[in-house]
Amino acid sequence: MDAPAMLNDRSSALALLLSRRSGKARDLGPPGPTLEELATILKAAIRVPDHGKLAPWRFVVVERRAALAERIESLYLADKGGEAGRLERQALRDFVHQAPTLVVALSLPKPSAIPEWEQQLSMGAAIAHLLLAAHALGYVGNWLTGPAAYLPGVAEELGVPGGRIAGFLFLGRATRPLEERPRPSPDDVILHY
Repeated sequence: MDAPAMLNDRSSALALLLSRRSGKARDLGPPGPTLEELATILKAAIRVPDHGKLAPWRFVVVERRAALAERIESLYLADKGGEAGRLERQALRDFVHQAPTLVVALSLPKPSAIPEWEQQLSMGAAIAHLLLAAHALGYVGNWLTGPAAYLPGVAEELGVPGGRIAGFLFLGRATRPLEERPRPSPDDVILHY
């Protein structure tokens, strides 16, 4: 049996791929990526397979977190008919304030001969590239959805009408040791034909 890969090993491209893992957004502390590093991370994110060269994704770097938190709470209350408890509302407000850096990934399929499913797969690949690029620069990421991802009006608030939130991507430094989660056995998920 192979020895487990060192967590967050960046000694080679293969080590990077075999060691990337998520950290909990609430456990990510400063510093986050610099503006230059974030630009590099986002450039890596868009270098993914993209059948038809449609760029069916958008990334929003959230700088005005308090405004977004307020708007998410407002949209949530409107969606729930004003019904939400104090703790539920606080959780909504706190959500976007986790980790030093927040990027929202939005799927934006284009009318095309390219099936929407392929465009959505490209979105997933773009997020994976973003997380790997952050890892390559020594940061930890966490891809979350949750109630805010499914609220009507959030994509429009972020300036991407018609977009669908694929994830809130939190980036920062680990403030505690990262734990490995159970991974599937290759024998359980890899088939041969």
